[in-house]
Amino acid sequence: MFSVSVVRRLKQLRTYEVALDKVGFGPVAGVDEAGRGACFGPVTIAACMLPTRPLPELEGLDDSKKLTERRRRLLFDAIVNSATAFSIVHVPAADIDRRGIQAANLDGARRAVAGLDPAPKYVLMDGFRIPGLGVPQLPVVGGDAAARCIAAASVLAKVSRDALIVEMAEQFPEYGLAGHKGYSTAAHMAAVRRHGASAQHRYSYANVREADEFYKGVVR
Repeated sequence: MFSVSVVRRLKQLRTYEVALDKVGFGPVAGVDEAGRGACFGPVTIAACMLPTRPLPELEGLDDSKKLTERRRRLLFDAIVNSATAFSIVHVPAADIDRRGIQAANLDGARRAVAGLDPAPKYVLMDGFRIPGLGVPQLPVVGGDAAARCIAAASVLAKVSRDALIVEMAEQFPEYGLAGHKGYSTAAHMAAVRRHGASAQHRYSYANVREADEFYKGVVR
């Protein structure tokens, strides 16, 4: 039995989707990313469409950064099983270096939406517009905590990227990736200064360049 506060929260998260569906703009997709602020590995973008009906199995759904790892994994499975459609795109570090993080992120968002079947009639994006999308859209500030489909995309992106980084940690054990998932922690940057940057680091990021140059200066 759900408490009143839980029921109210689940209803609130559906507001955008239900309102848009009622005026003929369904299905609605949410889009969000994970790893934008990391300096190792890909940025991961997910798009997700959910049925407009209440989904009690998504109790506790929120911005993925606010959830524990265990809760994210449980919600990931619930989202995959409940979604009308979902799509996950990894944009590698080399593309980020070549194009810049914003362009890489937007391209990944377009690809994620294009990967949905059926195609959405409306897209909600966390924070900013996606140029060239070809579908009506609305950027929602703080969307991963305000719209159910964006929150679901947030969880899909975060869990997928974290799993990929843990796999990559076996190839690059010297960086402690399983702990920080490629973000710029003090321990991570210290490891780059000791070992140099890898092929999966984002060399366009100043902290990576500086740490890698320090390493190269030492080994000379």
